[in-house]
Amino acid sequence: GIPVYHYRQILELETGQVRIDRLSENVLGSLIPNLPYLALKRAADILSVVILAPVLIIMMAIIAALTKLDSKGPVLFFQERMGFRGEVFQMVKFRTMRERAVDDDVEAKRADSMTKNDDDRITRLGRFLRKARLDELPQAWNILKGDMSWIGPRPEAISLSQWYENEIPFYSYRHIVRPGISGWAQVNQGHVTDLDAVNSKLRYDFYYVKNISHWLDMLIALKTIRVVLGGFGAK
Repeated sequence: GIPVYHYRQILELETGQVRIDRLSENVLGSLIPNLPYLALKRAADILSVVILAPVLIIMMAIIAALTKLDSKGPVLFFQERMGFRGEVFQMVKFRTMRERAVDDDVEAKRADSMTKNDDDRITRLGRFLRKARLDELPQAWNILKGDMSWIGPRPEAISLSQWYENEIPFYSYRHIVRPGISGWAQVNQGHVTDLDAVNSKLRYDFYYVKNISHWLDMLIALKTIRVVLGGFGAK
């Protein structure tokens, strides 16, 4: 009459991560998410954006004006990101860095996609927007289009995603669900780009994909509020 659990289940519950050092194709087969819940989540995403639209439009108009006054360059920043089921999409956000020229080669694009601690490319306003995550507000448009969700694994720049896929086994399995503005890895780990940290991030992403549910999404939403108020993990 005593329930017995595999040690991996206990480890996942305690850490909020799925081990990836001993994964196999059979183990990853269980990462197929709850399809009925995904459909419900998509409907909730659309409805919430429509309801919040008046507030979002006012906030974005103010931020757009401040961005224009703070530094030269366009208000919005567009970048190709790896999205749902490996489809590339154009992600939009408020520009938080100074305009710069980037060489047209893989190494240069990869380096430019990485945000360092105390990055001198970030503008004065951009530093605040990043800390409060307000630079992500225009991605409500990506949610309406179906590119993203409010909650899910954070989409990576194409140059970084291709690098990670070449270096980290099973990395592409994080694309099983729609990417999000906030996610389980973001509220637990913050922004990372180097390979060792991305390995840890992937363990969080797989935990989310494997356990995706209304309750986990609600927990991430509550933790996101803490992140926004405290600036946890921002760069």
